[in-house]
Amino acid sequence: MIDNSSASGPGREALRLDVAALRADTPGCRQVIHFNNAGCGLLAAPVTDAMIGHLNLEARMGGYEASAARAAEVREFYTEIAALINTTPDNIAFAGSATHAYANALSSIPFETDDVILTTRDDFVSNQIAFLSLRKRFGVRIVHAPNTPEGGVDVEAMAALMRTHRPRLVSATHVPTNSGLVSPVAEIGRHCRELDLLYLVDACQSLGQFVIDVEEIGCDFLTATCRKFLRGPRGSGFLYVSDRVLRAGYEPLFIDMHGARWTEPGGYEPVATAARFEEWEFPYATVLGSAAATRYARKVGIEAIEQRTPALAARLRDRLAPIPGVRVLDRGPRLAALVTFGIAGWQPQLFKAAMDARGINSALSLREFAQFDFGDKDVDWCLRLSPHYYNTEEEVDHVADAVADLAGQGRR
Repeated sequence: MIDNSSASGPGREALRLDVAALRADTPGCRQVIHFNNAGCGLLAAPVTDAMIGHLNLEARMGGYEASAARAAEVREFYTEIAALINTTPDNIAFAGSATHAYANALSSIPFETDDVILTTRDDFVSNQIAFLSLRKRFGVRIVHAPNTPEGGVDVEAMAALMRTHRPRLVSATHVPTNSGLVSPVAEIGRHCRELDLLYLVDACQSLGQFVIDVEEIGCDFLTATCRKFLRGPRGSGFLYVSDRVLRAGYEPLFIDMHGARWTEPGGYEPVATAARFEEWEFPYATVLGSAAATRYARKVGIEAIEQRTPALAARLRDRLAPIPGVRVLDRGPRLAALVTFGIAGWQPQLFKAAMDARGINSALSLREFAQFDFGDKDVDWCLRLSPHYYNTEEEVDHVADAVADLAGQGRR
């Protein structure tokens, strides 16, 4: 699906995708302009085929029997995800969501009173709430590293806080849900490795649009969903667990018969792999769909996706910025394919409904999703548009024209 015949760009070869073929694989492209890939990417035909095929098999022969018959294909979920992020299948645990994976990782850390969690002002809302819950229950301290004036965490200031506080956990979100910011997670990781600190990365919005290499990042845990830019089904995600964490014996608080062996009446042993973070029950059709989505992304080419997807977003920002009444909100030295903007004269639900009526999928972000970021920007809400590699430049221009038209009709 990649045509390498185009001229090379600065520093690397420009990779051209066969967008027409990708759209032909994506039935939703015929129905809507889907600029909500940061919520859920449109499923490609191989993903739905894998899921429907397995559900039909379960209907014909039974759920247990169907999973046994497809055991080899189920294992491909682990091999595909491992290849995608540069690790081994034994380091991958399936999860029903990125939040579930994140909570399982947190539950494995034996927090005590006055332990420090060092994070950023741009960590995902559910992560921030989880930290507050840990503070309420265990008395941990939450320290937020400051941002630079241009946007995004000040890594040197964060490193200084690492040395001062020796945190029990360092956490960073690669791309937050409420803006196009790309956080320098590998730079943070280098400091964590130097100081031997536990490091957890949320890659929900970056997986499937950027190359993710857990060795380069240097994280101990990494969580992600499959439904966003990876274009997998809802109800799917995973947790990466490093070898050193596995060797140290970290395990989730509520481990079950899949993740451990009941070796005697008064004892159990966790399994040696990241499977200790899984549970016995699996949505096997979803697992197979996630494997198909990962295989599809790798076939398209993550390097090519990393070039095209943010470029579409940059084009959209450039088109939106001059529109009277529109304020593009994304800040930072590097931006992802999440485009956020405020618009004067509209209430949030009414504006989104107007976009829906034009066949344009989008999402709202509210202040409660990003208390620090939206407080700094002095906004209560924004609209988020998130194109992906199967969208076209013509769609970008059409969406920008729709925003311009609605901006001229502003109402309260």
